Amino acid sequence: MSSVINPIQIGVCGWGDHDLYPPGTQAREKLAIYAGHFPVVEVDSTFYAIAPVERMERWVNETPESFRFVVKAYRELTGHGRLEKAPVRPWRELVEDMRVSLEPMLRAGKLEAVLFQFPPWYDCSQKHVKYIRRVREAFRDVPVAVEFRNQSWFYPDFHDKTLRLLEQEQCIHVICDEPQAGEGSVPLVVAATVPEQAIVRFHGRNVAGWNNTGQPNWRDVRYAYRYEEAELAEWVGYVRQLEQRVKRITLLFNNNSQGDAVDSANLMMRLLGVEFAGLAPRQLGIF
Repeated sequence: MSSVINPIQIGVCGWGDHDLYPPGTQAREKLAIYAGHFPVVEVDSTFYAIAPVERMERWVNETPESFRFVVKAYRELTGHGRLEKAPVRPWRELVEDMRVSLEPMLRAGKLEAVLFQFPPWYDCSQKHVKYIRRVREAFRDVPVAVEFRNQSWFYPDFHDKTLRLLEQEQCIHVICDEPQAGEGSVPLVVAATVPEQAIVRFHGRNVAGWNNTGQPNWRDVRYAYRYEEAELAEWVGYVRQLEQRVKRITLLFNNNSQGDAVDSANLMMRLLGVEFAGLAPRQLGIF
């Protein structure tokens, strides 16, 4: 197991499309370079397809001992449904395939959490509460993080019950910095539900682009946002609060539709005054 040497970890979502790499860098070379800049990354591709074990093992081997991964759960396990032409498969089979896929990271101590990001229509209802409990049971020995995208979970009548549910099930509450754009967004709730860690995801604050307006490039537009320094400075106090409650904090920037995530992550590092230990050696070609 790798030890936690960075109580505050900062990274971005995905490692392929950022301004970190020298011209001509091959896709297979990027993770090793990324790991010279940040100690944690979110794996987004697993939302679209469960990664083969061999690929997960390669990512483990390409990163330093202390590097961490937050892995998004496959979309059929989070209520998003199947991709077009994907085969129909039993739920238990999907769970088992996901568990097998995660095993190399679990074994190496590099799995920070598996992220269950539920869709905007996933409201606070009895059937969805039951499903979260079912997921937790299926992944009982895995750190599970839950992100809501429906405002109802944090209505005044449900706010405390939602956090209590996550505490009881030992699920990590994913704190979101995102546009306040109606039912399909959640408010900022700076609360930790497990003592081991807290996870914060920064989606930007593009209110106008957050909801689907029928535009074909909507998914690109919704994360197009450059945080101002004053906006991220607000988070210094929140992070200090969380430090009193958990052993480590992971901050992930997802505002990358226009390439802003790395700059935001670097700015947050400066504002918090953190430096990371255990990074991969930087290649001379990137200077």
